[in-house]
Amino acid sequence: MSSVLLQMGDHKRTTLLTKKPLNTRTPKAWSLQTLGGTTVYENFCLHVGVVTCHDNCIWRLVAVFAILAVLFTPCKAEKVCIIGSGIGGATVSYFLRNYSTEPIDIEIYERHSKVGGRLAMIQVGDDHFEAGGSIIAAKNLLMQEFVKLLGLKKIESEDDDSLGIWNGRVFLFQTLRSGDAYYWRKMTSVWNTILMFWRYGTSLMKMQSHVSELFTKWLQLYNENIGIFDTADAMLQSVGLFNSTQHTLEEDLVAKGFSRLLIDELITVIMRINYGQNVSISGLAGAVSLAGSGDELWAVEGGNYQVPAGLIQLSNASLFLNQDLVSVDSQDGNYKLTLASGKRKDCDAVVIATPLDEVTIDFVPKLQLPPRKMQHTHTAFVRGLINPSYFGAKTPLDLPVLIGTVEEPGVPFSSISILKSYSAEDNVYKIFCRTSPTDSLLDQLFSKRTETYNIDWAAYPHYNPPEEFAPFILDGHHLYYVNTFESAASAMEASAVAAKNVARLLLSRMKGGILSQPQVVRNFSSEDSAEL
Repeated sequence: MSSVLLQMGDHKRTTLLTKKPLNTRTPKAWSLQTLGGTTVYENFCLHVGVVTCHDNCIWRLVAVFAILAVLFTPCKAEKVCIIGSGIGGATVSYFLRNYSTEPIDIEIYERHSKVGGRLAMIQVGDDHFEAGGSIIAAKNLLMQEFVKLLGLKKIESEDDDSLGIWNGRVFLFQTLRSGDAYYWRKMTSVWNTILMFWRYGTSLMKMQSHVSELFTKWLQLYNENIGIFDTADAMLQSVGLFNSTQHTLEEDLVAKGFSRLLIDELITVIMRINYGQNVSISGLAGAVSLAGSGDELWAVEGGNYQVPAGLIQLSNASLFLNQDLVSVDSQDGNYKLTLASGKRKDCDAVVIATPLDEVTIDFVPKLQLPPRKMQHTHTAFVRGLINPSYFGAKTPLDLPVLIGTVEEPGVPFSSISILKSYSAEDNVYKIFCRTSPTDSLLDQLFSKRTETYNIDWAAYPHYNPPEEFAPFILDGHHLYYVNTFESAASAMEASAVAAKNVARLLLSRMKGGILSQPQVVRNFSSEDSAEL
């Protein structure tokens, strides 16, 4: 709190002028409080020290009031422009508001008509389904805290879904499909666990241990005292995770003695479902994928997009939808955005919270970023009935709820799963493919189709270790990039962790390193790993 003392004449009246930091967008009103002989003014900038008048000289009083007129100039709130309203942009906005000790203007520009980025819903019939990021794991601690903060409800995933591993010709492995009765589901779950251990042995336990080992390191990223990082490399190195981005998941697992059968079947299936890739992805991305395939998976009732939408609302940011960014022009650390509409916006700082790999934003001066390709996932939503004969089965009920595939030439899809069953002959299915599924393929996979919707997502990076990272600060001034961290792992939680660091980094450089305590802050320890 800064202050100025004004001592006026023999009356010894002391006026304390104070600046009180508030977490509001702009100082919109002045307040005055008199406590005994002290008058307190709040919410204005002070730039002078002590002014004293020892007599009743009118001219000195005039000078004092002239100075006061300058003193009462409102603080200029810094304007931060965020590009993208997905979980990364929303988290930056939220933590900027909560960490900032001074007024700050936050503007968010989204090129689509809805908030959420790669978190989106699709309507099939009268129901809505997750079209983008669909699952959240128990180990996603920031997402857990956000959901609590926003008062959202969770939908727990079914823990008894049957699995079949298909190689394009036959099922290599298949678990039992459970019924509706509670005890039958529990018995089926136990039997399926036995089947899994019978096929893959103790390597299953090694898989759980491997994920827990890396998560214990990841857990340190939540601690407030870990520091603030200007590169993803340094952030990962600080917790011992950087090396896991420099070689493949397959290399990691082979070195730890995983069975070839587990790697080529179950783990490959998980990678193809979660990342559309195989065990050639980086070790860290692979571990994040494995963590997202375990127990206690959930989603937000009504749609995961509600998390970024809620965070943006809490941060009191100005949101602009349908605003495609054309260029970012930087001059001496000041930024001018040009939108497709022709509008131009001035910003003190710019945060890019969308992948730059497939956008055509013109940066002046030019940016030099490491080359990175995005992995496209083609998702088809089909309402109808699967064709059991395609898989060598007699009836649809003979097929598992989730069909995953191994890395074999000619396998035309990554996975097929039932999202909702209305009757024995009426279901909604979700199909992941690496290329756009043709009508010919869908007609082979389904004996009946009443509704079909196709979505092409630039869903995540195409991992090719050793990974190279762009810095969080792109120009040495105040142009920041959240999505560089996706080269380590692409998930809602990873984006939130990176975004929190970017918010702290921006404020520490713009506001002199003074951060307040946010609402969502918790220091996690290794005990949390055991609990989760």
